[in-house]
Amino acid sequence: MNAVIPGSEIFSSRPVSPEQIDASLPSTLKLHTVTQEQIDAVDPLTYEVIRHRIWSVTDEMGESLKRMSGSPIVTDANDFDFAIGDEYGQEVLVGLYNTGLVGAVDLAIYWTLQNRSHNPGIVEGDMFLNNDPWVGGGLHQNDAIVFQPIFYNGELFAWTSGICHEPDLGGVGLGSFSPAAQDVFSESVPTPPVKVVRDGVIQQDIADMWVRRSRVPRLVELDLHAQVGANNVGRTRLLEIIDRYGPDTVKAVMKRMMNDSENRLKDKLRALPDGTWRASGYQDQSHEGDRNLHKITVAMTKTGDRLSFDFTGTDASAGVINCTYAGMRGGIMIALLPILAHDIPWSAGGLMRCFDIISEEGTLNNAQFPAAVSRGPIGPSWQTGTLVAECLSQMLDQTADIGKSVQAACCGTWDTAVIAGLDQRGDVPVPFLSIMMEPMAGGYGARPDVDGMDTGGLFCIPMGRIPDTEMSEFLYPILVLWRREEADSGGPGRQRGGVSASMAFTPYGTEVPMGLVLASAGKAVAQNTGLAGGYPGNTGLELIARGSDVLGTLGAGIIPTTMEEVGGSIEIGQNYATLAVNPGEAVFMHWQGGGGYGDPITRDIAAVQRDLDDEKITLEGAHESYGVVVVDGRVDEVASLNRRTALREARARLGSGAVSSSRRATAEGRHINDGLVQFGSGAGSTIACSHCGEVVAEVGRDDKLRLTRIDDVPAAAGPQITAVASDYVDQEIVFRQYCCPSCWTTSWSGLVPSDHPDYAVELGALLG
Repeated sequence: MNAVIPGSEIFSSRPVSPEQIDASLPSTLKLHTVTQEQIDAVDPLTYEVIRHRIWSVTDEMGESLKRMSGSPIVTDANDFDFAIGDEYGQEVLVGLYNTGLVGAVDLAIYWTLQNRSHNPGIVEGDMFLNNDPWVGGGLHQNDAIVFQPIFYNGELFAWTSGICHEPDLGGVGLGSFSPAAQDVFSESVPTPPVKVVRDGVIQQDIADMWVRRSRVPRLVELDLHAQVGANNVGRTRLLEIIDRYGPDTVKAVMKRMMNDSENRLKDKLRALPDGTWRASGYQDQSHEGDRNLHKITVAMTKTGDRLSFDFTGTDASAGVINCTYAGMRGGIMIALLPILAHDIPWSAGGLMRCFDIISEEGTLNNAQFPAAVSRGPIGPSWQTGTLVAECLSQMLDQTADIGKSVQAACCGTWDTAVIAGLDQRGDVPVPFLSIMMEPMAGGYGARPDVDGMDTGGLFCIPMGRIPDTEMSEFLYPILVLWRREEADSGGPGRQRGGVSASMAFTPYGTEVPMGLVLASAGKAVAQNTGLAGGYPGNTGLELIARGSDVLGTLGAGIIPTTMEEVGGSIEIGQNYATLAVNPGEAVFMHWQGGGGYGDPITRDIAAVQRDLDDEKITLEGAHESYGVVVVDGRVDEVASLNRRTALREARARLGSGAVSSSRRATAEGRHINDGLVQFGSGAGSTIACSHCGEVVAEVGRDDKLRLTRIDDVPAAAGPQITAVASDYVDQEIVFRQYCCPSCWTTSWSGLVPSDHPDYAVELGALLG
């Protein structure tokens, strides 16, 4: 754990109350506020008209930013976001792009009001630039935010903001990712809020300082101007609305938007069962050369209309796999928005009033300065979201109506690959740097009634896009050998997880080695876990073909479709590595699909046939994961039933459990998840297998479910486990299942370390 540097605490941001902000403001800074009576007085028609006008402002801000930016991260992949806030910075409306940023924007504005109001002051025509993740605004230094105050009649009325992920802002590593970093001083310098615009004019000294740090200064400069332009659009359009409807009415609508979102979420929470649900996950490796696992754990408690997320027990910060408080909060939001608030307007300022956070400082997802945090949003923050989503889904799975929002983990993480070198295709060689954005095509997790979307995108970027291959080849000196969906990569289940994809590329148009930085989790342990017995999706895998001659192979008329056909010797890319790739060599990336839902041997055999026909699974996957026998390309139903019986018998040989000889008619029970039902409620009720009726617990007498635990080798999870755990970590990794001791149907599965907690069988964690 890094020791906190004295004085750095000033840059730590936490949510504050309006009263705390008011106490820190100079008397000259007047805020435009309204009373509750004014909020209540807005008629429904006016409310809806202004609410939609505000939404159109955010939409236009996003389009403006995309059209002005020159970075493919923004223009092609949609890795950015924007927001409109009230006078305090509470988020009235946010965009549908990178939702993890939602948990950080308001923090930067709170900090700015408290620490910049006196010196240098906050006045009309200002804009602030910030990339300090301890202050907020973004989740790591590459998230740069430009935000502005909007004044009306001399009073601070609102804030707008635009955030872009920058391809490089300096530091030791390419793309500002330093796989060996042990503190922030090896990374991009975190810059707390500075005035980049005064009186409507960009301050050239600040702009020069900003772009000077980058290996791709022109792209960073374009993004800066795009962010300023998007904020100008936001100011112009918002002032037009105020002029049309009046400041008090518009502000009353903004406040009511947040109140309505808060109340709708609280109404939904009140309809859900109270209790505590738990989940733990792991980052495999923390930095270059590390071979350890690092745990994040959460206990989610729901009481009445409120949630609490307690991360006590999370491991201490380590290497580069840390995020700040803003990242932890952003991780919660990437789960809460699509699962609980998908049908509620995203007035995040109201939604965030519905939960509390408990976390020890100095941990992986609440790191203190000067911890290295470059991996923050795509490591601990993302995993925080995945674990929160697992807890929310376990809670929702017990309800009939809201349970339709249950979803297994999506792709689980982002496989980072940064390339850089010398582009020699033109008359004058020029340096280049790019982050490969293809992992945007991740697989979505399965739901109780539908398969996950294949290459459907990312959980945290609803409007994310995968770049056009030809555009990537045009912009950078690479040749893409293939980019395709990968069969078996979706987590097996009664409902299958969405498949992911892979790509292979080689340097093309450069005669010197190309730099390559790898940074990713999910190779030894699964980040894309299943639900209710569903299996995890594929583990990530990066390979480098060393000593190969791709251009010679192509020249001979052979188009390689596998790394074996590429030739050379195969080097396994570690989670964190700094490498070089020579011309003629090739890089293979296979990112992650979604987790499955329900035991795969309960999947409809006709659905397996469709998956085979659509090449979503292979014959091996059908046979090993789904227990389906194929003869001459068609499913043999009789042989498949026998195969599934054999798989159950194999589970019985691996495990041992006491059969209660007590059975219940499962149709009469209350659904808990795909494998369990409950008869009655409270003490004296019983829990039974939903498939055979075997009673596995009596509430009030048993603390744990009488399910049988089976630990097997990771490869037993299926052909989607392409990586070998021992290539990455020293700790023993197992494929764990908890099965009914009578019919041997799986109720929980995971690719986890051998000392993973037994949450799956704890009655308290199951029922809340």
